[in-house]
Amino acid sequence: MLSSTDGKMIILSSPSGAGKTTLVKKISKEKNFKVSISHTTREPRANETNGVDYYFTSPDNFEKLVEENAFLEYAKVFQNLYGSTKKQVFDYLEDGYNVLFDIDWQGAQQIKNQTLNHQLISYFILPPSREILYKRLIFRGETNDKTIQMRMKQFDRDVLHWIDYDFVVINEDLDECYKEIIGYLENTIKYDKNVIEKHVKKLI
Repeated sequence: MLSSTDGKMIILSSPSGAGKTTLVKKISKEKNFKVSISHTTREPRANETNGVDYYFTSPDNFEKLVEENAFLEYAKVFQNLYGSTKKQVFDYLEDGYNVLFDIDWQGAQQIKNQTLNHQLISYFILPPSREILYKRLIFRGETNDKTIQMRMKQFDRDVLHWIDYDFVVINEDLDECYKEIIGYLENTIKYDKNVIEKHVKKLI
């Protein structure tokens, strides 16, 4: 049984460009939740800071952490490695904080498959349409058409994993999406899976 001081593990996953990272930052700020900052081997974007957005590291160092069993989860996404370290996560949880994960479906499955002493709640974030997703990819700085097309093709595969999550939300408006996530978390609104299923059919 969870004690009153136990933190919760809250996963947000989405296809690339659907807005999970922005939502994680907003939830963290508004609710004082801690964010599990992932290690990654990809190069930082212009607006990203090491130790704030990610821990940017070399492939060799990442593999060393894998060998040391340091990761709670890790996955390869678009040729880059991403992983959440156990120590960071469990230190926050044991201090009573809720911990947010900005991870893809591979990492989410790895965490779900483990026996953990903390409550786990998972969300999958969907865009309102394929057209808006495409525009968001361009807006966030994806200028290479080949890269954008690759991410759109990956979207067709990623979206199929919506069924594996506790809740699915459509990120048409950031504030409304945030309220919906918190509403499900605090059990103040009802989840309608049929609405999501119809939306997924439109997306694919």
